[in-house]
Amino acid sequence: MRKFLVVLDDSRECLNAMRFAAMRASHTGGGVAVLSIIPPDEFNHWIGVGEIMRAEARERIEVHFEVFAKWMRDKQNVDPELVIREGEPLSEIIAYVNEDPEIGVLVLGAGIDSKGPGPLVSQLSKQSGSLPVPITIVPGDLSKERLEAIT
Repeated sequence: MRKFLVVLDDSRECLNAMRFAAMRASHTGGGVAVLSIIPPDEFNHWIGVGEIMRAEARERIEVHFEVFAKWMRDKQNVDPELVIREGEPLSEIIAYVNEDPEIGVLVLGAGIDSKGPGPLVSQLSKQSGSLPVPITIVPGDLSKERLEAIT
C-alpha cells in the first residue's frame, strides 16, 4: 500500500499537510504515516532529567497525533500510523523515507509568513532530486474547501 508521509510539528501549516495527506489517502486507497521528530538538543541535561523530558515530549506528540488521527479515522476512513524519532529533522525525514518502501509521497505544509515556506520545505526542496519519492508542498493558507476540491 502506498503511504503519504506527513511531518507532525507545532507549525500552523502542519494542519493543511495533514488534511491533504488524509484526503489523498482516502481517495486513492492509501495510508498515512505521521512522522514526529524530537530534536536532540531538547535533552542536553542530566540523564534522569533528560529521560523525563523525553517521555513528556513523546506524550505531547501522542496527544497531538491523536487529534489528527481521530479526524482521519472519522472523516476520511484512514487509520494513520505514528512514527516518533529523535534527531535532526532533515536527516530523520530522509532516513525514514529511505527505510520505508511503502512511502510514496512526502507531504509538507508551506508557511505563509514573510520568512518563507519554512526550514523543512526549503531544505527538502534542495534535496528533492535525490529523494526516492516526490514531495507535495501544501500552501498553509489553503481553505478546507479548496483542499477538498483538489484532492
